[in-house]
Order: sequence, then structure tokens, then C-alpha cells
Amino acid sequence: MCRVVDLQQAVLAKNDACAHTLREDLADRGTALVNLLSSPGSGKTALLERELTLARSRGIPVAALTADLATENDAVRLARSGVPVKQVLTDGLCHLEAEMLGGHLHGWLPADTRLLFIENVGNLVCPASYDLGETLRIVLASVTEGEDKPLKYPTAFGLAHLVVVTKTDIAEAVSFDEKEFRANVERINPGVEVVLTSARGGEGDGLLLDRALAARDGAPVHIPVMTRKSHHVHDAEDGQPCDEDHTHEAGHPHGGEHTHGGEHSQSGAHSHGAEHTHAHRVPGGPAHTTDPDTVAPSRS
Repeated sequence: MCRVVDLQQAVLAKNDACAHTLREDLADRGTALVNLLSSPGSGKTALLERELTLARSRGIPVAALTADLATENDAVRLARSGVPVKQVLTDGLCHLEAEMLGGHLHGWLPADTRLLFIENVGNLVCPASYDLGETLRIVLASVTEGEDKPLKYPTAFGLAHLVVVTKTDIAEAVSFDEKEFRANVERINPGVEVVLTSARGGEGDGLLLDRALAARDGAPVHIPVMTRKSHHVHDAEDGQPCDEDHTHEAGHPHGGEHTHGGEHSQSGAHSHGAEHTHAHRVPGGPAHTTDPDTVAPSRS
């Protein structure tokens, strides 16, 4: 048991060190990273497509990287906005990590990018524990998911800088109780802003873009009570240094198993216990692969 705990802390400490480096590198070039987390089917791709399209119409240099276990469907959809988009296939891993992300950004991210939106893997468990060097972490939940979502996934909602409710155009049809949802968010993350959006109906158009730009320009960002240090019991800057080559294997034990603490609700190849271990395939080198030429339209 002690070995599992030590391994978990080492992995998270290494990730936080990489996130710290990535955050500084992006800040030096004037780019803010926005990390979007949600369950599958929450509507974050549709909402992000609208925000990217709006940014392009305003002449704001933005880019997006989307992560999925399989398919390039989301990248194809986001590319319709006309901004640079890159797809990352995680090969079964249920989250992105800072070192992996840094490797994919190297040589791809346009130099003038002001905002980089990361559409994380659809999952409110594993991604919640991994800092990506974000300036703003946004957690989304659709009205169809239930008012108790924040209570079921306290880490995801507890570390959010902003909470977004999606698909509000059907809120009445599914009997969504906004007041109860807000109360549950407040229990987990006191003081965090909750905004309502509808990609279909247009409610909240531009809210994500405006909040992200404000954070990029130095506006105060909500500080969650559930800080990362208290969650992981380690300090990012005291952890292992982030390797310059950005290979994922340096930051993860790949003897065949990948360990996590806390809750996890993935189906498929994952086993579920208090410690939570799951195996994933490592295809001949780094565990995470992508086509470097995938859907990256040039700016007009």
C-alpha cells in the first residue's frame, strides 16, 4: 500500500513540475491555456466551436488541442472554426498530462496565439488530478446530467476556476433545477462563478472567450478552497524536474500498469478499487501518439 501511495505522489509531483514549466513558457510568449473538463456528451465540443468561431471573427489569435481515446471527430468539428486545431489520440489513457501536452505543442502552436483551449478527454475523474499549466480551468456539466454532479465529482468541480452549465435550451424539458445545482457547486467550491450556456440557443455566447481573455490579461482568477497542494500532499516545485524532451515515459511508470488514487468511473479495461490501477498499451515508444499533420488550418 505504501508503495502505491509513493508512486502516485511521484507521478503527480513530476506532472506538476512539468505543468509549472509549461505555464511559465506559455506566459513568456503571451499565451494563456484554458483547460476544459467534462463528462462525455456534455456539449463542450459544440460550445468550444462557437467560441473559436467568435474569436476568429474578432481577430483574436486562438488555437485548440483536443484529446480523445480514439477518432479525430472533434478536431474535424473544431477545425470548421478556421483556427489552428490539433488532435491528440491518447491510445486509451483517460487524461492528458503536462509533459505529454508540452511535446505536442512544441513546433505546432503558432507564435502569436493568445489563447490555447485544451479539450481534455471526456472524463471527470482522471483529468481532474492533472495540472496542465492552465491559466483557467473550466468544468462543464449539461442540464441532462443531474443537479448532484458536483457532489459526485468533488475533485473536478472543487478545483474549477469557472463552472459552465451547457444545453440550457432543454433545461425545462429535463426538469433541471438550477438553484439546486448552484447550491451543490457552492458546497464543493465556494465562490466559484457558474454561467449558463446553450450552443444551440446562443445563451452565453462569448462568455468563455471573455473570461479567458480577462484571465490572460491578468484579471483575478477564482482560487478554489480545494487547492492542489492539499489534494496531492506535495509541492510541484519540489517534485522531479520536467525533462526537456517532453517524453511521456519519463513522467509515468510504464512497466505495464498506471496508478491513480481517488475516484474513477471509466468502463472497459479499467479495474476499480480504492487504489485504482489500470493497464494501457504502450505502442513502441511514447505511450501517446498523434498525426502531426492532423487538422491544422492556417490563419487567414
